[in-house]
Amino acid sequence: MQSFFGRGSRNQRTFRPKKSAPAGNNGMKLKRHIDATLGSGNLREVVRLPVGEDLNEWLAVNTVDFFNQVNILYGTLMEFCTPATCPTMSAGPKYEYRWADGVKIKRPIEVSAPKYVEYLMDWIEAQLDEESIFPQKLGAPFPPNFRDVIKTIFKRLFRVYAHIYHSHFQMILKLQEEAHLNTCFKHFMLFTWEFQLIDRAELAPLRELIEPILVGH
Repeated sequence: MQSFFGRGSRNQRTFRPKKSAPAGNNGMKLKRHIDATLGSGNLREVVRLPVGEDLNEWLAVNTVDFFNQVNILYGTLMEFCTPATCPTMSAGPKYEYRWADGVKIKRPIEVSAPKYVEYLMDWIEAQLDEESIFPQKLGAPFPPNFRDVIKTIFKRLFRVYAHIYHSHFQMILKLQEEAHLNTCFKHFMLFTWEFQLIDRAELAPLRELIEPILVGH
């Protein structure tokens, strides 16, 4: 049986192997649906659960997609986001994020932004590879706490977006990646809102950016 989530080819602009759902299972079918609807340009349509599909599978496949998107976006900024330029993981002067995974690091610690993102991507990858959380076989049940895991992943991925917008937006403009960043973030936020994956208070660092996205949604 093929695994539900496997590794894809390494993208030279990312700092770790890209994740993908392999061919021949429902994960790949849902991935094709995402790609097809993305081509329409209607992101509100893209995020909706397809008729007849399992919600957990939809959340799982999209989580892999958003992980890859953030991975690629941050990968383009790695040489500019260093312990010297970003000694803390922050989103402007009011918001600072500390890292804890509850296992290896039980108490939140202050780390640089690149170290935080490294810890985060390692942690997400470990979740995606854990068969008891993201089932590797078709028809295998998702765990009762699956939605809680997804919400934690999305909350932490949002922090990477918040850091990029607050600390590296000028570089994004210089690299001419503004349109791509904005589209990825809009897609991420519409999906997050559709399935209520991040508490409103967590969104405060980018509230002015988010409110126009969610108008009418």
